[in-house]
Amino acid sequence: MSLVDRVPTAPPEPLLQALLANRVGDPFLLLGPQHGGVLRVWRPGARSVHLNAVDGPALRRLDGTDLFAVTLPQPLPTRDYRLHWQDEAGHWHSGHDPYAFSQPLIADFDLHLFGEGRHWHVHDMLGAHFITLDGVAGVRFAVWAPHALAVSIVGDFNHWDGRLHLMRGHASGVWQLFVPDLQPGAFYKFEICGADGQRRLKSDPYGLQFQLRPDTASVIGEPTRFAWTDADWLAQRSSRDPQRQPLSIYEVHLGSWQRSEDNGYLNYREIAHRLVPYALRLGFTHLELLPISEHPFDGSWGYQTIGLYAPTSRHGAPDDFRYLVDYAHAHGLGVILDWVPAHFPKDAHGLRHFDGQPLYEYPDPLRGEHPEWGTLIYDYGRPQVRNFLLANALFWIERFHIDGLRVDAVASMLYLDYGRNPGQWAPNALGGREHLEAVEFLRDLNIVVHGQHPGALVIAEESTSWPGVSRPVDAGGLGFTMKWDMGWMHDTLDYFKQDPIYRGHHLGKLSFGLMYAWTESFVLPLSHDEVVHLKKPLVEKMPGDDWQKFANLRLLLGWMYTRPGKKLLFMGGEFGQRSEWNHDRELDWWIDTQPLNAGLRQWVTDLNRLHETEPCFHELDFAPEGFEWIDCDNAAESIFVHVRRDRAGRPCVVVVNSTPVVRSGHRIGVPLPGPWTEVLNSDAALYGGSGVGNGGVVTAETQATMNQPCTLTLTLPPLGVLVLRPG
Repeated sequence: MSLVDRVPTAPPEPLLQALLANRVGDPFLLLGPQHGGVLRVWRPGARSVHLNAVDGPALRRLDGTDLFAVTLPQPLPTRDYRLHWQDEAGHWHSGHDPYAFSQPLIADFDLHLFGEGRHWHVHDMLGAHFITLDGVAGVRFAVWAPHALAVSIVGDFNHWDGRLHLMRGHASGVWQLFVPDLQPGAFYKFEICGADGQRRLKSDPYGLQFQLRPDTASVIGEPTRFAWTDADWLAQRSSRDPQRQPLSIYEVHLGSWQRSEDNGYLNYREIAHRLVPYALRLGFTHLELLPISEHPFDGSWGYQTIGLYAPTSRHGAPDDFRYLVDYAHAHGLGVILDWVPAHFPKDAHGLRHFDGQPLYEYPDPLRGEHPEWGTLIYDYGRPQVRNFLLANALFWIERFHIDGLRVDAVASMLYLDYGRNPGQWAPNALGGREHLEAVEFLRDLNIVVHGQHPGALVIAEESTSWPGVSRPVDAGGLGFTMKWDMGWMHDTLDYFKQDPIYRGHHLGKLSFGLMYAWTESFVLPLSHDEVVHLKKPLVEKMPGDDWQKFANLRLLLGWMYTRPGKKLLFMGGEFGQRSEWNHDRELDWWIDTQPLNAGLRQWVTDLNRLHETEPCFHELDFAPEGFEWIDCDNAAESIFVHVRRDRAGRPCVVVVNSTPVVRSGHRIGVPLPGPWTEVLNSDAALYGGSGVGNGGVVTAETQATMNQPCTLTLTLPPLGVLVLRPG
């Protein structure tokens, strides 16, 4: 006689064996209230289980198992019953029965949208969320694992025992379970049994909070209670045209901008009260934060993220990050988030082989791995993976009021052969090297973000000549708001690294970018990538003694700010950080009061004010009528002269002298006669310069020079840039 025959309340043998093997696809078929008044409870390690009280009806143990059952005279009238059990040490515990709540937890329409890849708030469906069912408070867990044989929730609330909270699978591949009585702060993971029979502990892909590394569990966080105060900011943002507005970005790594006295991380709220006033004093319009989504390795700077839906716990809780964004908005400062949909790391608790086989990544390593980075590539062709990423972009904009995303490593997404040698990649269906699914994903990203949040920025870090990166999708482009001009960055740094005596041979490095400047809407970046890995900080890239290094850097920044394109400067560049950026410690703030460093910081401040208040330096950044060369081929003296104009046609003239020689009596052409004011001079003593200049105002003669109707005679300071305005 079998075990089932001897016990009338036992489940069918196949289900029982699946339970004993911890491979149940639908635990509700045998646990919780059943037909005929049967109640079954699976409680490994329990001595006894009772209903509603320690002296209530006792459930009978199925011989040789940890399955308990009782047949009640009538079905339970409510799901609000409690179980009481005694553990092996004799201690009593109590709680609601998760398997009393057998109703569907997720609507079929939500699952349908997710299957199509079009559920823009899928993070409200999947993950861990506090809800109340039939008057009982708890957490609804849901995870997508379509290849799994069984999935359990494990955590500090069940001693990480995968036998206690078995989830119910759905044809969509989504597993779900309501766990009553859980409190904020609990740690959890999903224990996933793959088709290979192996069990893997995985953090929640949609987890909203994580433990501080090196621990890797997801955290059931407090529901947000944050009260936003930035409604006016968001309304103004939606009506602004970012193409014609000043955009000057201060790029920051929160973990190393400043630290506590013991070299620990600052809380987001502490950062808000230090960083926001500082950036505003410098005149920046936006912060750009290196990735703050949760990541296990400090040395990745956030670019190898695992918790894409969670602000890193290094700096506090999600509401602390909301405070930083809200505080920035309250003071007129935008916040852009560095966002990484191009790859993810192989850490065991992450997305790699999430349900026992490739799921978030392509199964073919010719598409699914970045050989040079040792990371995996999202499967952009799988609707649920696309949904994961597209919803995440909206998540940061909607839930954290982020003003835009800088999309990392776009070039690596666009090309199948990126970073690969022959034989390491396979062509697309058309025989080309373009990654067609990634291209479609990027277009969808921009359509969705710009369609739902007008005024939000989506900026591409894209280093190739792919056409139309920042052109509308309906015109054949990718649809980004703007694109980093990596060519400008490399050419400009190469030019300024040259000893001035040789710069005349390299004029094209400075002028070439203006030949393609109108093909895209460009941001001019001097980013974190240029001050690490032995590349030296900006000031140390410059030739000459200390005075010349700082004069050259002022010249470089003056060229960037007066040339067409929006601006980005990595932290430390504003005061001349002398040591290479180190993510494990804060910037060298002790030097920022030294005369040359303080002068450089003042120069950046005044450049930002000029960029913001003078329309000719931001209104037509992306239109050819906003720029005109006056002199770009003076190889003998390495002097450049150009005009910037606003939408009304009003001009400003910029003169760049890239040698340490003072040029007295130098004649340039200008478009208007009469007085011209020397608005900025990088050689002013205020900035650490030698004080060579033109006394504030110079008068133009009505005499044609350099194809201009009028002539100005100037004294050009050494390694200096002048900004002149009529009047």
